[in-house]
Amino acid sequence: MASNTLPRPPRETANPSPPRPASSVRRTSSIDVCWPDGVTGNRKFIGTARDYRTDASGEVGETLGEARFEARIDDEKQILSISANPAPPQIGELVGQRAGNHLRMMLRETMPELLERGDPLYLPLDDLSGTALVSAFGFSQWDPEYGKKFRERLSDEQFMALMEQRTNVCWGLAEGNSGLDPHDVDDVAGADAGELRNAADPEGWHDLPDEDGPGFRRARRIDVWREGDGLLRVHSSFQDSAKRRDQGRCAIHEYDLDLTIDEASREILSLTATPRILPFPECPGAIHNAQRMVGKPIDAIRDEVLAHLRKTEGCTHLNDALRALAEVPKLAAYL
Repeated sequence: MASNTLPRPPRETANPSPPRPASSVRRTSSIDVCWPDGVTGNRKFIGTARDYRTDASGEVGETLGEARFEARIDDEKQILSISANPAPPQIGELVGQRAGNHLRMMLRETMPELLERGDPLYLPLDDLSGTALVSAFGFSQWDPEYGKKFRERLSDEQFMALMEQRTNVCWGLAEGNSGLDPHDVDDVAGADAGELRNAADPEGWHDLPDEDGPGFRRARRIDVWREGDGLLRVHSSFQDSAKRRDQGRCAIHEYDLDLTIDEASREILSLTATPRILPFPECPGAIHNAQRMVGKPIDAIRDEVLAHLRKTEGCTHLNDALRALAEVPKLAAYL
């Protein structure tokens, strides 16, 4: 479908985050990326996650678990170093690996206990692959000439190969869609990211790093609470954003998810995906296929997304937001 027949892509954030619901558990996670050695140097990744339970008043809360990692990754997405707190014994096995899709498989094979117990550390580690891919966007918001300089470094053959690699990766980049046409950064990333923190709820988020210079952030929030007889309610948000020189932030991807889940069977009863910020006009169409997750067990959602929403059947960023909901059973157990 020609992009001029479609509405403009959504460009309005839902931030700030809503106050914590009463009698709920919230997991927040983030990966912050910076370039301490300049655009040609290695990137520093700081991943953080926290589980926080709120009492019936909606105000008083307690931290149930926290985790943090720091990694250095080069331009080829190879992990040069990584440390974590608390640190799984196998964390060093990630050094030398590439932060691509295979990394998720390796995490499952080498640290299965993180998945089994819903450890807060797993979610930002699982996000390393997507963040390593998208985080170059951070420099584009700091240096207006970044896109031009990047193109000049590539031969015509390299550029064509890059575009071919993107074709049919996801719904928005299906063959014939406008996302495969050349774009200026301003055409795909003009949305104000807002502020994650809500001034009315200072405990709503974990502490976020504040490094100098350009920066990128992938941030997630998952709220879980009981509603009615035997039902779980879930509200989740996902955002990719970058620092601007004026100290504001520009977002390129943002989704909200609302679900109801049968607490006993863990079956997903309803799911609403709301695109808040996306780069291309075709992108929002991916939300319809997300309904394939209704009727599936929330415990298996990582595998179900992989089985039913691959490539042009889904949006890679919406898929990541859905996959993160595999943490819901762990959070519900805290209730």
